[in-house]
Amino acid sequence: MKAMILAAGRGERMRPLTDTCPKPLLEVGGLPLIGWHLRRLAAAGITDVVINHAWLGHLFEARLGDGRGYGVRIAYSAEGQALETAGGIAQALPLLGSEPFVLVSGDLYCDYDFGRLRALASRMAPRTLAHLVMVDNPPYHPHGDFALIDGLIAPDAEPRLCYANIALCRPGLVAQVAPRTVARLGPILADAARAGRVGGERFDGLWINVGTPDDLAQARAYASG
Repeated sequence: MKAMILAAGRGERMRPLTDTCPKPLLEVGGLPLIGWHLRRLAAAGITDVVINHAWLGHLFEARLGDGRGYGVRIAYSAEGQALETAGGIAQALPLLGSEPFVLVSGDLYCDYDFGRLRALASRMAPRTLAHLVMVDNPPYHPHGDFALIDGLIAPDAEPRLCYANIALCRPGLVAQVAPRTVARLGPILADAARAGRVGGERFDGLWINVGTPDDLAQARAYASG
């Protein structure tokens, strides 16, 4: 099984730190932020990882190398210009293969067990295109993204939860997105969910979307114990 870590964003709200360092490479507890994902993926037995990059992308390859220091094998999908989430996935499909893969944003700090998604992959219904991890709405996103009803994502229902940027996806989710196309994942997920093809679960553990210096400080505080 493979995983894709999304790491192509510019990190505007984290400037000036991200003027010289991509946000997923900012240090948290002695590791780059993305390194925590690599360690947790390896612990779950998911050792083939694709990382996309755009802004200062060469720094990922210089810092992480082939991944052996984290117990994984890394393949890089260089975009040059960031292609947004769905565009980035579509561009990386030749590296991801034909089986369901774990998708996670590189700027999260969380203790989610990726082994849950690895176990789910073997029993995921053929028509299901994605399984989303949902969390309580953070203060900066009070209205959330989608409702979760009886294990299915419902984009037009209430109450809504926040998509945690952690998912299990089939490559077919972005089948209509041409390579090198800028495309967002949210509308694609919503359309698939309206067709009953997106499942989900609620996660109540540690989850920080590291978007600002205050978020970074919070993640560092958790990492330090």
